[in-house]
Amino acid sequence: MTSQSTITLIPVTPCDQASSAQSGDASMRERSGDLRNYWYAAAQSIEVSAKKPLSVIIMETRIVLWRNAQQQAVALRDRCLHRNTFLSPGDITELGIKCPYHGWTFDDQGVCVNVPSEGENGKSYPNRKVQSFPTQEAYGLVWVWMGYGEPDASRPPFPMPHYQEEGWTTYYMKTHFNNGVTSLVENFMDVPHTVFVHKGWFRDRKKLRVESSVERTADSVLVTYHGQDSIGFTERVLNPKRLPMQHTDNFYMPNNTRVDYIYGDNERGFVISSTCTPINDFQSTVFTFICYKFGWANPLFRFFMPWYTRQVIQQDVEIMENQGKSLQEQGPDFKSTPADTLHLFIESLREHSQTEGKDAQGQPLPAPPAMTRSVTFWI
Repeated sequence: MTSQSTITLIPVTPCDQASSAQSGDASMRERSGDLRNYWYAAAQSIEVSAKKPLSVIIMETRIVLWRNAQQQAVALRDRCLHRNTFLSPGDITELGIKCPYHGWTFDDQGVCVNVPSEGENGKSYPNRKVQSFPTQEAYGLVWVWMGYGEPDASRPPFPMPHYQEEGWTTYYMKTHFNNGVTSLVENFMDVPHTVFVHKGWFRDRKKLRVESSVERTADSVLVTYHGQDSIGFTERVLNPKRLPMQHTDNFYMPNNTRVDYIYGDNERGFVISSTCTPINDFQSTVFTFICYKFGWANPLFRFFMPWYTRQVIQQDVEIMENQGKSLQEQGPDFKSTPADTLHLFIESLREHSQTEGKDAQGQPLPAPPAMTRSVTFWI
């Protein structure tokens, strides 16, 4: 993957959570364990402005985003300290964000810098602070650190491959899914479903034997497919020379996937990367980064590719909503086969992180061991 330097824009505001009027953290954030200690995509950079606040929800925590005078992305809890109204419908001023109810204004660190009712020119209350969140801006996204402490330097935002790389055309798709992160990342990497959910669009049922290797590391699941593969009618469009294709599917903790279709000696390529931001247990926002390299033909795909990928993702939206409703009503009771190995590996990593490696009695549990399995299935 290509890399791009990332710059931390706004650090977290220290605050006394025990005494703060905003000390109550969202329940999902509390029970997420180590899963919260990562950067989560909150919005595309173009969505965050210095003119109008933007409200988002991550882990059941409502956050307001805007840009300060230095054009840095700011993230505060979207709740006024005064009468607990949402700040996001308010205005951005030279001082900060102004609550629409009584005009209380908070700067980019969450400090209350003006209460209009307390004097001709208002009054500041330096000890009253809205909770703030560290932000980074990288790969065309604004990322928010959801952990309680300082960001972990060893866990940067997920690097979107081929971002601003010469020869590659790229774009984002932002999609709301009615399902949880674990189900989504598994779906994005799952090949057997494609011949049913995406029949005619991505693959067709051919009763083809597929050989693959599935590797679990400490923080990823890497799948390599052996032998020839095809991705439906688009193969004729994307690969007219019938170059050999290498297909890999990768999951990276806690919520990222990357699917590569590389033709020939990297002569052509089609890569789909997704980062999934949990709204709650059964709703997520997914930022899908599409990149393709078809040489001189790149401009010809400018309109086709966004249309085509939107149709395919919409099919996943529908089947994920189906599964999400079932899980929400009845809970999980999965019966797996070897074809589901990647599902089991992903679940083991995410569950270990969510429990912070401890059992119900608080005793330490061993981390899922690194291993590689050969998996055969038919599509």
